[in-house]
Amino acid sequence: MENSQTLAAPPSTPLTQEPREPTTKARPPVNWQALSPVAVALIIALIPVPAGLAPHAWYFFAIFAGVIVGLVVEPFPGPAISLFGVTLATVLAPWVLYSPEDIARPGFNAVNAALTWALSGFGNSTVWLIFGAFMFALGYEKTGLGRRIALLLVRAMGRRTLTLGYAVTVADTLLAPFTPSTTARSAGTIFPVIRNLPPLYDSKPNDPSARKIGSYLMWTALAATCINSSMFLTAMAPNLLAVEIVKKTAKLDISWMDWLTAFAPVGVILLVSLPLLVYVLYPPTIKEGSEVPAWADQELRTMGGLSRREIILAVLVLLALAMWIFGGDFVNATTAALIVVSLMVLTRIVSWDDILSNKQAWSTLVWFATLIALADGLNRTGFVTWFAQSVSAHMGGFSPTIAMVVLVCVYFFSHYLFASITAHTTAMLPVMLAVGGAIPGMPMQALAQMLVLSGGIMSVLTPYAGGPNPVYYGSGYLPTKDFWLLGAIFGAIFFGLWLAIGTLLLAR
Repeated sequence: MENSQTLAAPPSTPLTQEPREPTTKARPPVNWQALSPVAVALIIALIPVPAGLAPHAWYFFAIFAGVIVGLVVEPFPGPAISLFGVTLATVLAPWVLYSPEDIARPGFNAVNAALTWALSGFGNSTVWLIFGAFMFALGYEKTGLGRRIALLLVRAMGRRTLTLGYAVTVADTLLAPFTPSTTARSAGTIFPVIRNLPPLYDSKPNDPSARKIGSYLMWTALAATCINSSMFLTAMAPNLLAVEIVKKTAKLDISWMDWLTAFAPVGVILLVSLPLLVYVLYPPTIKEGSEVPAWADQELRTMGGLSRREIILAVLVLLALAMWIFGGDFVNATTAALIVVSLMVLTRIVSWDDILSNKQAWSTLVWFATLIALADGLNRTGFVTWFAQSVSAHMGGFSPTIAMVVLVCVYFFSHYLFASITAHTTAMLPVMLAVGGAIPGMPMQALAQMLVLSGGIMSVLTPYAGGPNPVYYGSGYLPTKDFWLLGAIFGAIFFGLWLAIGTLLLAR
């Protein structure tokens, strides 16, 4: 009773008394983070439409630019910002998505067409492959298989954080030549395992402790898959598309070995130095320690042998890997993932409630689907074609080598406008090749290889630049500002080395 009296409110302020409103209210601070995307979109929209570009394409670009700024400053979660952008473009479709000629076409309904466009990203196969990767990670977590593999890695290589970085890089490199889906390889195979490593070191997502080791491992894994996607022709599906476009547009052949030998001098340097480079530029706070490997060994002893559910999941993961590597002619990578997810539910590795409650997976699905629709809008409205042609119009008077460097730079950094390597390749590669072919003395074989081999490394630039990116971004270990900054730094390093060595070797 004495304690309760001590904790009670004083008589002058009874518990039932409503707090008095202050006589003057302080004005809430202006939310500049929320206003900045709107301001950028409005400023761009008010700028006179550039010559040669349709007004609706310029206004759509204004919305797209506002969304990108929103993703950087993040006044709301990324998926919500992308959804806002798609919704705004859908509502304003007659002015931002379609030209007056489109509107005037007999039978054309802008309202229905805009809604079809807005939902188009949800039918994209990569979006559902990303979703499947999250379900694989869930299976690893529910069965304990991910923890077991993580403990084995830590016991063998966990004395030093740097050696763990090399283990992740080597694992991706071994899978890359045989797995033409970066999402399947990195998000579906590597990520579900390494996401179990940081908690072993008390490194938690969305927490300052993320920098202990989790942030380092996640960025190393993502950057490694970007390098490997440029290293091997068969490490990324858009590479095969790019080779076909080069063959049809420039009448040039690029073989598997041509591809490897062209990028290997750069790729080997990048892969060997990557874990150390991340270690220096984005250092983990935990460097080494013998206690954790010893603890991991004890934990493995406590876990005992493989459980029945772990064995079943291991078989299902191997089945997915086999379909991704060998089944390309018979089953799509996304279909393979959906097959395995269905089998995981049937075998009770995960329940349907587990899938429904995975907010991170559903949030990422919405985010990437809306981003793909927005990026498609740039191409649909003709903005991308206008941008490429505007660059080509200023290429006169340059030497072939300088012109090649400019074209490759434009091709690489224009990926900030795309949420898909496939879309980027389809939209930009034929234009860049056509511009290069019109320049006297242009070494077309060198230009073609410089362009197509940069496809993998450009996917390091943004949280939406490639299939695995949203998964690593959504892990909670790579904050928004860190991701954009690291993307710019490593994008510049990767591209700078490729431009320097590639131009020297290929254009000679």
